[in-house]
Amino acid sequence: MAADPLDDYIDAVSKALALPVEDAWKPAVKANLEVSLRLARLVDEFSLPDETEPASVFAA
Repeated sequence: MAADPLDDYIDAVSKALALPVEDAWKPAVKANLEVSLRLARLVDEFSLPDETEPASVFAA
């Protein structure tokens, strides 16, 4: 059975950041990552017309 790429990603990132992720936490981490990726995909797939300009920045 092939490993899930998200499981491999979680392991690799936790190792790269020296951030221990206990096995009991992995399902919750994976669920949050899946939601984040799904929302990011929605933003990425939303096409904007070429005339679109960035929003203004207001500072107080």
